[in-house]
Parts: sequence; structure tokens; C-alpha cells
Amino acid sequence: MTALFNDIIFGPVHSRRLGLSLGVNLLPPTSKLCTFDCIYCECGWNADHPGLRRFNRRSDVSRLLGETLRRMVADGTPPDVITFAGNGEPTLHPEFEAIIGDTLALRDALCPAARVSVLSNATQLHRDDVCRALRRVDNNILKLDSAFDATVRRMNRPQNPAYSVRATVEAMRRFEGRMILQTMFLRGTCDGLPVDNTTEEEVAAWLRLVDEIRPRQVMVYSLDRDTPCPTLAKVPREELRAIAARVEALGIPCSVA
Repeated sequence: MTALFNDIIFGPVHSRRLGLSLGVNLLPPTSKLCTFDCIYCECGWNADHPGLRRFNRRSDVSRLLGETLRRMVADGTPPDVITFAGNGEPTLHPEFEAIIGDTLALRDALCPAARVSVLSNATQLHRDDVCRALRRVDNNILKLDSAFDATVRRMNRPQNPAYSVRATVEAMRRFEGRMILQTMFLRGTCDGLPVDNTTEEEVAAWLRLVDEIRPRQVMVYSLDRDTPCPTLAKVPREELRAIAARVEALGIPCSVA
């Protein structure tokens, strides 16, 4: 069953990709706010959580994060990573850059070994403030699930009709490798239409974009939580490892989660 994150600070949880992760949710605790409507989102469909479209206040984020980090450090269990995720796209917050600055200051003061990560769908890379903030974090993790616009529209359902893979790739290239590329692989059907980004055509085209973007790392993964579309299938780990090996043949590290 899909579910929202009901708190500003959530966890910590043991992340498959990041370690002991303390989550930060900048989006409304009672609704979802995202520029995508992914068929695999653990928060469910956008339309299922309309609610109050109010971002969490910067002052509340800083206060609650500081309190939680102090408690975790006092308990001898500081997080490995502070992860911006939550009920939608974190970079939509109008004060995202300032919040990242607050978070880095708290991290440096309280648990300097922790990394700051942002999980983003890369739809706000046209904003200079977002790009500046993402360059400052330890793990700038940006999503690209397919090289084809049609597949992205089926898997990620971008809310902006002008979304294009090419524009996204060009924006990612401007990070000059200071980013991690994250891709969800799955197959199945949704609304009666087939969806599969694991075909040779899909993977080969995606690899060409990976080589063009040249991120410092790639993360590939498949379904692990409930999805709003129930007719999707998880890709076996051995298939993910085979894709990862093709990424590493390009000279780019690739992890499988």
C-alpha cells in the first residue's frame, strides 16, 4: 500500500543505496507535490493526495533537523546520510537553496561525517538556485529512467507537456560529472499499455546518454515497495547486474540496489 511521509523529518531508515538515512521532507505532510506522477511512486498518484499545497517552512525544517541530529549523536547513532526526498520533488521548495545551506551548516557542526543527499527527478535544473544548491551537496542524485520521451511519459508522467529527455540530458551535462544518475528498471503494463525499459533498444539508448552525461556514479534499481500501478514487475537482480556491467565498461562505477 502506498503512503505519504507524514513528518518533516522521518526515519532513520536503512537505505539500500545510502546506508543509515535520515529523511527530510520539504513537501506537505498531508499531500503530494511533484512534477512527475511516476507509475512506481511509493507515495501513490498525485491525484490521490491533493490536500493543502503548502511547503514546510524553512525555520521548521532547520529546527527539527537540528533537534533530531543532536539526539542521534547523543545516542551514538549519527546518520550516514541526510536525504532530501519525501512527498514529491524536493527542489520545488522556493527556499531550497537556503535550506541546503542550513543543512550543510548543521551537518558540519553536529555530524561532519554524514553526507547530504538529494533525490531529484531533475525537472528543476533550469533554475540557477537549484543547480547551485545541488553542486554543494555530497550526493546530487538525479533521475533518468529512459532515453525515449515516450517511455518517460509512460513511466514518469511528467506534468509539464514540454518535458524532453534531450533538455534534461543537456542540463545534467552542465554538472560536469558532479552528480549521480539513478534509473529505475521495470516491466509490465499500466492502464492496459505495456511498459518496459529493459529491452535492448532501451538499454542501449540509455547507455549512450550515460556516456554523454558521464556522472561520477550510476545507481540502477528495481521495485522494492508498493506501487500505485499494481501490474508492474520487478527486474531480477542478475539483469540489473548485467546492465551495471555495461555501465562499468564505459568507465563509470555502477551500483545495483
